[in-house]
Amino acid sequence: RQRLSTTPLVPPGEEVEAVTSIPEEQNLVGNIHISDEYMELEDEMSKDKQALLEEFERRKKARQVNVSTDDLEVKQNLRQLGEPICLFGEGPAERRSRLRDLLSRLGEDAIQKKQEEEEERLQQEKDQETTWYHEGPELLRSSRLWIARYSLPRAKRRLNLAQEETKICEATLTARKQELQKHLTSLSIYCSQIGDTRPLSFCSFSPDGTVLATASWSGLCKLWSIPSCEQIRTFKGHTCNVGAIVFNPCVREEGAVCGLASCSVDGAVKLWSLESEDPIADIEGHAPHRVSRIGFHPSGRFLGTCCFDNSWRLWDLQEGQEVLHQEGHGKPVYCISFQSDGSAAATGGLDSFGRVWDLRTGRCIMFMEGHLKSIYGIDFSPNGYHLATGSEDNSCRIWDLRKGACIYTIPAHMNLLSQVKYHQNGGHFLLTSSYDNTAKVWSNKTWQPLKTLSGHDGKVTSLDISSDTKFIATCSYDRTFKLWAPE
Repeated sequence: RQRLSTTPLVPPGEEVEAVTSIPEEQNLVGNIHISDEYMELEDEMSKDKQALLEEFERRKKARQVNVSTDDLEVKQNLRQLGEPICLFGEGPAERRSRLRDLLSRLGEDAIQKKQEEEEERLQQEKDQETTWYHEGPELLRSSRLWIARYSLPRAKRRLNLAQEETKICEATLTARKQELQKHLTSLSIYCSQIGDTRPLSFCSFSPDGTVLATASWSGLCKLWSIPSCEQIRTFKGHTCNVGAIVFNPCVREEGAVCGLASCSVDGAVKLWSLESEDPIADIEGHAPHRVSRIGFHPSGRFLGTCCFDNSWRLWDLQEGQEVLHQEGHGKPVYCISFQSDGSAAATGGLDSFGRVWDLRTGRCIMFMEGHLKSIYGIDFSPNGYHLATGSEDNSCRIWDLRKGACIYTIPAHMNLLSQVKYHQNGGHFLLTSSYDNTAKVWSNKTWQPLKTLSGHDGKVTSLDISSDTKFIATCSYDRTFKLWAPE
């Protein structure tokens, strides 16, 4: 029986032409898809198959990974990989399986790589903490020899004076101490003078106590006669905030290189003569970094500068050269003080640490760790082995070079300490200035407050005491400086 078809017969020669004339969008024969295009579903299926194959390969690899059977070692390996050592409801077997799974994903050497990275990180931290000694010029050797010859006789004289003081009877020493405390407890404002149109940043007495130098944010430095507080001279040379101005301790001696030195925020350091309003020399090499504080070596030949590139410098003023570029602080160095013998220098930084440097060898002989915040003031005691530091943590610490440690902490003020200063004629008391608008006087050894100097309307930025102990000078944000003397 034949099945009848309603489709007309097509001649053999015309069949191909008829088929090819069908549009591409109708490229279907019944329900059969004859297109050569692949659907997105097929791509997704191939990706799933690939992922499944990779998972099978990973599990196969995981079975070949060797993992310790010691549960403590498994936990240690998980910790090194930064994974939790224990999950809720997890036993040693599950933990071991989890470690094997992690190693199959990260690679069997993942733990070793983590250990190497940790060792490298620790080594970098160690390198940062290591004191770096900068290579110095040829002049450094001769300078160190000169400082040694200068400081050793002075140290001998200091020790001889200390031995002679031990022979003085106790009653005489007590009477002197009581007289000094009576002098200090009666301090009051002797004179108040407007120093500039902008805040005063620093003040310093001349070695003979007859002249006071002030520095201002206006860029001007001024000299004032003591006790009349009349302006003597104005130094013009800085173009921005002046951070400090200090007298050469040998300013009245013949052969002194300069009378004063000053520094500013733009990194400029200038040397001045008492007879001229213009600088006699510029010390270059700090810019663009800020120079916060400077200090003269007791000999007057060397000048120390604190720079915000985390270093401090020592300059030979006679040769006009930098003899030492010392790094060692983790943050900018803010303050510096020289020992009375001239054998050592102490620096304080914004990293909250202080360091004492032997100028004869270049080594750091003491590391002062204890302050919680930046150190803004540091000063050596005349006895040569005590020094004080003032910090942003509102405290003052007393350090002993012989013990290599802090021996007392004074909770001094209600705000940061801007400067600390020892009485230079014996070190019988200590002065501190603060941003709480006050300065304070502290007795030595007992560290009891003897007097609070209140009178400024702004933050007290600096202070100093005259060599004869007659006057104490303070300067402030309120643009004034004040002289304090007993009533």
